[in-house]
Amino acid sequence: MSEGEVASAVDVLLQSMETAVLATARRSPERMTQSVTTESMAVQTWLVTGDCSQDSEVFRLSAHRETMDAHCNTVTGAATQAGLTAVAVFISYSTLGSIINRRLLSQGNPPAGGTLGNSHLNSRVVSGAFGGRRHIHLSRPAKFTLYHSQDIQTKEESLCVYWKFVDGEGTWSRDGCTVLHVNSTHTTCSCDHLSSFALRMAPTAVTESYTLTVITYVALTLSLLCLLFAILTFLLCRSIRNVSTSIHLQLCLCLFLADLLFLTAVTRTSSRVACAAIAGFLQYLFLACFTWMFLEGLHLFLTIRNPKVENYTSAGRFKKRYMYPFGYGFPALVVVISAVLNPEGYGSPQYCWLSQEKGFHWSFLGPVCVIILINAAFFLLILCILRNKHTSLRDHRLLTFKAIAQLFILGCPWIFALLKVGPAATVMEYLFTISYSLQGAFIFLVHCLLNRQVREEYQRWIKSVRTFGTKSQTYDVSMSTVRTADTKMIRGPLLCSNTSL
Repeated sequence: MSEGEVASAVDVLLQSMETAVLATARRSPERMTQSVTTESMAVQTWLVTGDCSQDSEVFRLSAHRETMDAHCNTVTGAATQAGLTAVAVFISYSTLGSIINRRLLSQGNPPAGGTLGNSHLNSRVVSGAFGGRRHIHLSRPAKFTLYHSQDIQTKEESLCVYWKFVDGEGTWSRDGCTVLHVNSTHTTCSCDHLSSFALRMAPTAVTESYTLTVITYVALTLSLLCLLFAILTFLLCRSIRNVSTSIHLQLCLCLFLADLLFLTAVTRTSSRVACAAIAGFLQYLFLACFTWMFLEGLHLFLTIRNPKVENYTSAGRFKKRYMYPFGYGFPALVVVISAVLNPEGYGSPQYCWLSQEKGFHWSFLGPVCVIILINAAFFLLILCILRNKHTSLRDHRLLTFKAIAQLFILGCPWIFALLKVGPAATVMEYLFTISYSLQGAFIFLVHCLLNRQVREEYQRWIKSVRTFGTKSQTYDVSMSTVRTADTKMIRGPLLCSNTSL
């Protein structure tokens, strides 16, 4: 058979199956739902027996693993237009997709529109029908969940398409269909009409904004340098060593490692196991940052509420017994529980991060939101305490304001990430990228450059470097003078001996 004959046969098959299944469902009015599964297809039907009085009522039909969600009143409306009983059918074909892949997706028959050329199907072919007509327009879109036949490659884009047969030619069209969600296992589509649907993988990857890419790499590199300077400062400045700087040091270490891993490995999705491991480490390191921020808020609250607490915290008991086990143990516990509950949630076709399927990304955002709320409560209580202690805790007031600034710095990017939906998604993407990429620079500014003791230590370092440079220059000049004097002492006797000769 030629490709045109195969396309005609496929179209006849699809129409015939929909008509036959609709007729069969109507012949059994006593059965509200019916399901049939064979080697070549799976079918489920639903007969509307109510009046769909609830405007928001949604039903779901399943065949194989694929599903179709639609509003009840769209079914009754389609049946009213056709003058038939309100019934919906959903069909999933087991092998039809492979036949179309072999015969109808060759280079000699590119699909209409051009953008789908050189692509392939990556799901079963499914059909949805209401009433008695095909390609009926729906007052509310239907939602289809289609599972991937193969893993999505890094440079592939998942497209929702429907079967379109016009003038003896069968093509796949994207008109009226949009992608709602994509993850490693399936894609969810929304279509404003009914037909036969599938997923096609376009070989062109979804390209990111060049501006965002430049901002990310430049700002993250700057942040890494600033975090490195901050780490060296907290390690080498003995005059500022205390519990607070120990917490700042651990926070900077975790954020430095997280930024470095994010910059170098977040897009390495070629190996699924390695990508999942990268996502797990990123979740752990970012959670550790927020955990240390929580410990800083707790330490400040305890110190300001009772200044005597500082006597034993600085001695190290608080730090050794509670800080390090909790600071690094709590994030590890969250990651372990998350990995046990949903090991498939780590990694995606685009990035090595947490999947949004089944709300799995809340295994990170949930603890983050809780920590932000707790620290906000701590700081409100601290500010209330400081209002009555204007002079005795002046340094603590400065530390508190710096801690609040740090909470704002670390928390804002993830708030912007939650708001990346709808028309403001692009703006929030830029705000997230800028605020996240400059976290290290802001922390260095707040905890180092705005710290009087650190500035004084920097000045001493600079003076010692200059003094060392001056001494080395003086030493070089003195050595050259010595060499000149020695030369003269040697030349004098030689001249005298030459004269006597």
